Amino acid sequence: QEQLVESGGGSVQAGGSLRLSCAASGSTLCMGWFRQAPGKERERVARIYSDDGITDYAGSVKGRFTISQDNAKNTLFLQMDSLKPEDTAMYYCAADRRGLYFCQTGSFGDWGRGTQVTVSS
Repeated sequence: QEQLVESGGGSVQAGGSLRLSCAASGSTLCMGWFRQAPGKERERVARIYSDDGITDYAGSVKGRFTISQDNAKNTLFLQMDSLKPEDTAMYYCAADRRGLYFCQTGSFGDWGRGTQVTVSS
């Protein structure tokens, strides 16, 4: 099973920025960031396909967040700008290496433990 370790969460005022990182122990077909706020369902924030770098985003973060990988494709980043209080959540890194079907459906097989992001108004 892929080992994923997130870092970079914290507290910031509205309008500020944070950069999350996620270190993977092996190769992946796709990686993504999810978030879950108290009392809400988990939401996929962004996804990247490791082979071609194609990305997609939730409508709520498009234009404010940027997902990327390092050249070795085993470290994932999420640059979060213009943060809003509604971005407050636990953020999870996820990955899959089984097949593109799982990437396309968002059914990632490997998960990190999460990092907390808190945005104050």
